[in-house]
Amino acid sequence: MTRILVRGGTVVSATGSQPLDVIIDGDTVAAVLRPGSAVLGADPAASVDTVIEAAGKYVLPGGVDGHTHMQMPFGGTEASDTFETGTRAAAFGGTTTIVDFAVQKPGVRVQDSIAAWHDKAAGNCAIDYGFHQIVGDVNDESLKGMAELVAEGVTSFKLFMAYPGVFYSDDGQILRAMQTSAELGALLMMHAENGIAIDVLVAQALRRGDTAPYYHGTTRPWQLEEEATHRAIMLAQVTGAPLYVVHVSAKQALEQIVQARSKGQNVFGETCPQYLYLSLEEQLGAPGFEGAKWVCSTPLRSRAEGHQDELWRYLRTGGVTTVATDHCPFCMKDQKDMGVGDFSKIPNGIGGVEHRMDLMFQGVVDGRLSLERWVDVCCTTPARMFGMYPRKGVISPGADADIVVYDPNGHTSIGVGKTHHMNMDYSAYEGFEIDGHVDTVLSRGRVIVDGGRYLGRPGDGRFLERGLSQNLL
Repeated sequence: MTRILVRGGTVVSATGSQPLDVIIDGDTVAAVLRPGSAVLGADPAASVDTVIEAAGKYVLPGGVDGHTHMQMPFGGTEASDTFETGTRAAAFGGTTTIVDFAVQKPGVRVQDSIAAWHDKAAGNCAIDYGFHQIVGDVNDESLKGMAELVAEGVTSFKLFMAYPGVFYSDDGQILRAMQTSAELGALLMMHAENGIAIDVLVAQALRRGDTAPYYHGTTRPWQLEEEATHRAIMLAQVTGAPLYVVHVSAKQALEQIVQARSKGQNVFGETCPQYLYLSLEEQLGAPGFEGAKWVCSTPLRSRAEGHQDELWRYLRTGGVTTVATDHCPFCMKDQKDMGVGDFSKIPNGIGGVEHRMDLMFQGVVDGRLSLERWVDVCCTTPARMFGMYPRKGVISPGADADIVVYDPNGHTSIGVGKTHHMNMDYSAYEGFEIDGHVDTVLSRGRVIVDGGRYLGRPGDGRFLERGLSQNLL
């Protein structure tokens, strides 16, 4: 087996940072030692096959993105990143594990749904991957199927309070799925928006002639996110199910989560970089059809109302549990432009799997969160949340050697033609300048990115059978 020494860097964990050297033996971490340790001998390089110099740089566990949608059918098209292109882009950005969503359509068994996603991903991924299961047809057979999936390492299930006629579950179905989740110890994930009310607002806007992308945001107001979040929390309280609310964008919805947590309820909130950096006014309100680039659900919120600053505050103080991307990319040409003249036909989704680690590091540079909190919300807690710790999310003996060498003195310019490897014809973060840079990425001891070069190949990534959540209160 290949032995690698990562030397001279500052190892960053969720609990602290200190100068340490890391020895990798094969695909796992063998030792984490103080520089100059006698264990390494007088000539450390003599005891290993490869030395990675990390002086002046951070050494952190590979990023874990717990919310992606590769090759996902939606709105008459399909997300533009395949498992091959999307996981390669993730690797360039310092993410070494994703958890993607398998979709159950009405009339299809959950077991057959997960099998279809295994077929899509197998042999194509650059990094390790797991699956959540979307339960789009809650019935007796689906509820029984959830138990089978948990036994196979698929331990989290997502429901939608939005998209009537597509993914929507009513309160009775949600209650039954939560009861099953509680019995299994599985995590219930929720897209929390009042889809029934939203559909009325959308129809009214279109009748008025309000067809531009901007109205995607105004017809999905924060009140309908807060209401649905509160309702999901109450149903989870009745059933005892742990609840993970995905892509929280409204400060009021996050407040509901924080209040529930303060009472000891197992409720967790995820947010995404787009809700921290982008806004209704600046992006969705861009001239002409340009705002379609940023149509996603939940939508971008008003900066004037202070959502972004409040989400950063909750992120800093622990109200936000994890930061994921909800990576669901669509190109402008032939995909987003399906909604010209009718915003409701714009495929909902933003691509960002490549840029999450950089964007959140900029929050460190700007003083919005600590170095340790950066690693916590992007690496360690997602691994714990989704049953992968301590194999993932930490640099410690026995852990998978998923390691990122990050240069805080480097620079990253985001944009098409710059650092952009996602299969999209635009970047949601075009023109962003980051005060930091991913230098080297290792996945299970294999260097897959180094100095801007991709050294991996499709099939390097393995499917992860996950345990139950290790992050419950």
